[in-house]
Amino acid sequence: MKKLSTILGLGLLSVAFLSACGKEEAGSTTDYDTISILSPYIETEPPASDNEILKQLEAYTGKNIDITWAPNTSYEDKMNITLASDDIPEVMVIQGKSGGFIKSAENGAFWDLTDYLADYPNLFQSNEDVLRNSSVNGKVYGIYRKRDAMRTAVIIRKDWLENLNLEVPETIDDLYEIAKAFTENDPDGNGENDTFGLIIPQWPGSINSNSPYDVLATWFGAGNAWKEIDGTLEPSFMQPEYLESMQFVKDMVEQGYVNRDFATMAADKWDEPFINGRGGIIIDTYSRAAQISNKLLQAGEEDLVVFTGNLKDNSGTMNALPTDGYSGFLAIPKSSVQTEEHLKEVLTFLDKLNDKEAQVLLNNGIEGINFEVVDGMSVALEGSEAEALANAVKGYSQIGMNVTEDTLYYIAKPDTEAATESYEKRLSLMEADLEHAVFNPAASYNTDTYVTKGAQLDQIISDARVQFIAGQIDEAGWEAAIELWKNQGGTQLMEETNALHQAQ
Repeated sequence: MKKLSTILGLGLLSVAFLSACGKEEAGSTTDYDTISILSPYIETEPPASDNEILKQLEAYTGKNIDITWAPNTSYEDKMNITLASDDIPEVMVIQGKSGGFIKSAENGAFWDLTDYLADYPNLFQSNEDVLRNSSVNGKVYGIYRKRDAMRTAVIIRKDWLENLNLEVPETIDDLYEIAKAFTENDPDGNGENDTFGLIIPQWPGSINSNSPYDVLATWFGAGNAWKEIDGTLEPSFMQPEYLESMQFVKDMVEQGYVNRDFATMAADKWDEPFINGRGGIIIDTYSRAAQISNKLLQAGEEDLVVFTGNLKDNSGTMNALPTDGYSGFLAIPKSSVQTEEHLKEVLTFLDKLNDKEAQVLLNNGIEGINFEVVDGMSVALEGSEAEALANAVKGYSQIGMNVTEDTLYYIAKPDTEAATESYEKRLSLMEADLEHAVFNPAASYNTDTYVTKGAQLDQIISDARVQFIAGQIDEAGWEAAIELWKNQGGTQLMEETNALHQAQ
């Protein structure tokens, strides 16, 4: 959640945005041959303006593509400046549903695409759950950028499991026993009492952000951010299972099964105890498992990572925590696209970007120059031209939506037999966990109270959660924090959220 001043500033921009000078004044001749886009880039430099990927995208879509690139680190500022100007692009990458964007969209600054998607063969394939999650109170203001819906993973030191003759966990109880053994049973065999089980870093002041705490709460059955009970939505942290999950972590902290500095360890230091042989378990994502494996291999060490997916509760029920299935979306401003005719031109262009040919250009590059296809997967080629194109892909992938039911671009081919086995295991776990996914039933709802007070409300619960786990407050203190949350705007937030839920 952005700072309140930023949210209000961007919200006020919508007034100027709606009255900004447009490109389609009555009686003027409109040029639909060029599509202008604002997009972030994540490398040190944006793609060159004359690169071959852009040329082939233009040839395939039949449009001149004018992309204004902005560094990812300052993209929010660039977006605000652009919205306040009279030179607004036809397509904007929106990185998240900030309060400012929501206010702008609901004030009519962006096209509501809900009723248009069915007319486009690729856009029509958008996943209903993800489309709902990316919407604003049921209205679709952008084409989402698809991401894996199931990423949660438990990452464990393989050598420690083997040394103690332990199996990969299947339940929450299994996780506890492994954390205990990793702390008490000398898993590295050095005769010293210098190891612990679960590694938890300091988490930014937000709840429902896929932290290890959120994962455990969902596993215990508290729901995902919200839980529907007899038709009414309640925050997950108000559920008894949420308290049970905190008691679980609190007990492990007291026993020494979790790093003592869990409330202060910097997030960018999360991997270090695992790699250095001090901690043995991380609850995060498959991507982190791959990152740790790569760090070990690059250091010339053995890959010590083994992983599994979501864990069952102790009754054998799995409540798997998914992501919302997307990372931002591509929105169409009404100031620059003022007619339905123009809108349909832009949507046709975006639909084409989801064809296989375009997905490959945006996500892989150009076959024969920077990659080749082996066994239906991509393998990187070497050379300066290949490297330049590969870097450009990292920029163009930011405008890739990939909303088709099947992934049409090429997945990178693992470079070893072990990596192939790991990749296939990951796919199998993701598919199995998805059947038990607990989606956030309020993911699409955006209320005035959360826009203005959400950050402060989240902080109340986040602080109390850490205080409870650290033993600084007891159950009465936790209940007092919930009452404070209600009195500071939480009750109004629940009322507004449920009003939206009933309307849907």
